[in-house]
Amino acid sequence: MSPGSFPRSIRLLAVALALAGLGACDAEQDLTRPAAASRVSAATAAPTPLVTVSAGPSAVEFWPFLGTDFSGAPQDPINLLFAGQSDPRALRAALLMLDGDRTAFGFPDVFPFNCTWRDAIGDVETAFATGAGWLGATVQVACGDYGPVRFHLRLADAGVWTLANGHFEVLIPGTTEHQVLSWKLAEQLVMVDLLRTGLLDPSLPLFSTDQINPAPFRDIPAVIYNGLPLELRGAIGGPLADVADAMPIGTDGHATVLNVAGQVDGQPGVARQDFVIDFNQVIPKPVCTSGPFDFIHVQGPVRLRQQVVLTPSGDYASNFHADGHLDITPVNPLTDPPTPIGETYRALVVERHTGIMTDDVSLTSSVQLRILIPPSAPFHGRLQVNLQVGPGGSSRSVLSLTCN
Repeated sequence: MSPGSFPRSIRLLAVALALAGLGACDAEQDLTRPAAASRVSAATAAPTPLVTVSAGPSAVEFWPFLGTDFSGAPQDPINLLFAGQSDPRALRAALLMLDGDRTAFGFPDVFPFNCTWRDAIGDVETAFATGAGWLGATVQVACGDYGPVRFHLRLADAGVWTLANGHFEVLIPGTTEHQVLSWKLAEQLVMVDLLRTGLLDPSLPLFSTDQINPAPFRDIPAVIYNGLPLELRGAIGGPLADVADAMPIGTDGHATVLNVAGQVDGQPGVARQDFVIDFNQVIPKPVCTSGPFDFIHVQGPVRLRQQVVLTPSGDYASNFHADGHLDITPVNPLTDPPTPIGETYRALVVERHTGIMTDDVSLTSSVQLRILIPPSAPFHGRLQVNLQVGPGGSSRSVLSLTCN
């Protein structure tokens, strides 16, 4: 299967329903009336549950998930742990040096299984380990491009250990959002690639933990699953026939521990990505809704730019910008296709991510801004979400919402 063969004919309304939770500000915030609200969350209490994994004399107690803030709400399961010489910068360097030939391990020499690794554009997520406290997944890499499908790996430095989530995902057509298809397939590919580096301890290169998180965990909406090629359905262990209900995302709840005994130095340099995604989708209105059927058609270009710098001394810095001025049209989601029911107005979308990692400090932050600016319609507003994960009590998340 070639990259260009991936189907992009998923119906707009069905995908909109599948996306119904993606833009929610806060499950406890009433968005059906004009409002002004703010929420500040400091990274204080440890999340639950905590689990412990050992590798020889070394052990780590950690939250077996990644989250989007400090609330303890799980977003992605921890399915990979790196022990020993596990600095995320060295793991990044080891993966980036590999070619895409995995045929010796049973992967076919076809897209997307012959992908190569690069720095990834992805949302900022949080982790927790006892002793280290709250962490940011500062280093992110992906095998494959931003779309149509890729393997995505987030790495959070917990000192002697690195906590990680790997997932295989699809870019939802007409959006900048990804849908996870499998946790297990990505775990297997990362395991194979670490074996290919030759850096694992030959006496105990890897092993599986006990079950540390739920299986299954999260679902693939049926409309997205049914839009996948048969080859991908088979690769993630799903049925080849279309499904009527959401499909569980493949996982067994265990994590693979990779015992790293060596490392390679990253090549100093600058890696850049700069591309445009044309947003063209019906989605639930993300802020200041007037009811459950408040849907909008969003159209326009969103520019995504990222720069990752590795200095000669090994310091890592990433900066990501997303900017879009979009046309927003209220629509009736019960018609096929959804029909306009109001005047078109504008929205501003801005997002910034920063990641810094040196031998002494790790800092991750993000700012998300969504502004709806209709000239005369009610229920327009502004949402801003700030997240910072760093040392010295600097970690906190702030949500600010204003509806007019």
